[in-house]
Amino acid sequence: MFISITFILIGFLFLVKGADFFVDSASGIATKLGIPSLVIGLTIVAFGTSMPELAVSVTAALEKANEIAVGNVVGSNLFNLLVVGGLSACIYPLIINPSIMKRDWPLSTLAAIMLFLFLLPDLTIGRLEGIILLVCFGILLYVQIKHTKNEENTKKEEHRSMPKLILFLLIGIIGIIWGGKLTVDGATSLAKTLGLSETLIGLTIVAIGTSLPELVTSVIAAKKGENEIAMGNIIGSNLFNILCILGISSVLSPIHVEMTALIDTGILTILSFGFWFLCKKHPLDKKLGSIMLCTYLIYMIYIIIR
Repeated sequence: MFISITFILIGFLFLVKGADFFVDSASGIATKLGIPSLVIGLTIVAFGTSMPELAVSVTAALEKANEIAVGNVVGSNLFNLLVVGGLSACIYPLIINPSIMKRDWPLSTLAAIMLFLFLLPDLTIGRLEGIILLVCFGILLYVQIKHTKNEENTKKEEHRSMPKLILFLLIGIIGIIWGGKLTVDGATSLAKTLGLSETLIGLTIVAIGTSLPELVTSVIAAKKGENEIAMGNIIGSNLFNILCILGISSVLSPIHVEMTALIDTGILTILSFGFWFLCKKHPLDKKLGSIMLCTYLIYMIYIIIR
């Protein structure tokens, strides 16, 4: 148990420092290149913090443990939306870029609907459906970068050199990935020591553990006032998880799941739409952030007792 706790603490240390380097470097690169922070949040930061999900889901697909692949993605997306978004808002009220509200968040909801419809007939995501997800991801990435390049960017000065920024960006990625792995390994070992089931570990600790990079990165970005990176990271990660990670996983090996995965995907779809609608009418502040956190707590109680 002592070793497990040590792994968790060291993992958090890597996550915090890695995310700190990552946000600073990403923001610096955006400034250097004259690219809006939103582009960095939706691409480099979102993809970098989704590396643990990618590693877990692809490994699960190759080992034919397909339910882990879907459970990891759906569980991570719920955690991103409700806990990462909610906690970030509780720490520092988030001002959401209009592009996220008008384009990226609805697209994230649409991706969840697409996943639900793919699973609905036979609880399977086949290779053809995986290819469709990957094609959608490619189109989405092109459209996002094309549109956000034309957006106004706040002019700031960046005195660090580009090689130094890239170096610290890479150090941040390594810290985030290693931190996530150490934390998941330690938490999984601790859960087994305490006698928790493998299913519960997969639905909770694995999904939450692989989302810790998004949590730490978005919270640090919120504290630094980088609101576009904070929300761009959350929405970008959710899109990446469904379209890219499940796309790759299902192309490698068709994914068959149990009915509970379909139910969880339906919950993700409803909550994605519901909180998008609420954020259109109400600022994402401490009050709405608290509602998000409470909603996740209710979901956790549901999956434990079902």
